[in-house]
Amino acid sequence: MLKAAVLGATGMVGQIFIRLLNGHPWFEVTAVAASERSSGLKYSEAANWKLSTPIPENVADLEVLDVTPKAVKNVDLVFSALPADVAGKVEEDFAKAGYVVLSNASAHRMEPDVPLLNPEVNGDHISLIEEQRRKRKWDGAIVTNPNCSTAILTLALKPLYDGFGINRVIVSTMQALSGAGYPGVASLDIVDNVIPFIRNEEEKMQSESLKILGTPSKPADFKVSASCHRVATLDGHIEAVFTELKHEADPESVAKAMSSFVGEPQKLKLPTAPAKPIVVKKEEDRPQVRLDRMEGNGMSAVVGRIRKDPALGGVKFIVLGHNTIRGAAGCSILNAEYLKAKKYL
Repeated sequence: MLKAAVLGATGMVGQIFIRLLNGHPWFEVTAVAASERSSGLKYSEAANWKLSTPIPENVADLEVLDVTPKAVKNVDLVFSALPADVAGKVEEDFAKAGYVVLSNASAHRMEPDVPLLNPEVNGDHISLIEEQRRKRKWDGAIVTNPNCSTAILTLALKPLYDGFGINRVIVSTMQALSGAGYPGVASLDIVDNVIPFIRNEEEKMQSESLKILGTPSKPADFKVSASCHRVATLDGHIEAVFTELKHEADPESVAKAMSSFVGEPQKLKLPTAPAKPIVVKKEEDRPQVRLDRMEGNGMSAVVGRIRKDPALGGVKFIVLGHNTIRGAAGCSILNAEYLKAKKYL
């Protein structure tokens, strides 16, 4: 059993890490760290717990530590749920101290020697760890997972990119409130409303998708145009995706490619990997957030309404994913499992 620390453990994504790691067969949370105002308190006192399941007993009485390698000791790996504005230096400090950091933050995602890993899609990018260690002269490593909406999009696009090629993608998202953290969006802003702007979200989708679907040294060669919107659902991002493919494909062929798709995490039978990374729904009105967001324990992308796109000449579809599980903590945990299977942990 490997000992894990969670940085930013009191926040919303930190709480998801704590819940998902409870009872994990490979990893045990033995240290939690957060900001100075929480330091020294018991985790149960510091965390404004917002999940429907109780705080795991083995974590509730842990003392909240400072987010420094000096304070966090005797662990084998580090999960980071820190906000991007503080994650950069802190994660580097832990990597310099020899720790492998699995980061949900955006601070290092687009750095050329840092893997931006969605493991069914681009597991081979793990090789960047060697370049990172050589270039930065440290024994640890930083491995990031994508932005929540990017993780969902790239999982759905992978079989299309491999099977038919992609010239361009247009995506319009309807993103849940939990993606904004807590307290998130004020009720007077979101009730009876849709907010057609999420800061930096469109830029992340457009750049991260190309890094993920490219090679370790070169981004993919198609264009992505994103429009992102906040809606009044709690969990689960829905995305309307429109594609222009390099090779003609009918909806049936696309559905078959998606539903039969498996990645290396499935072949390795990693604990958090869903049996089917992409679940294709045949009903005309699915996927739906409330009904489908927990498919594959929240780790599957759920696709429906695959049909020809008369404007772009490819196919268009709807994809849904759980933003705080597949799009955040769950993907980071799957990355850690993949690193362990590949002997990087």
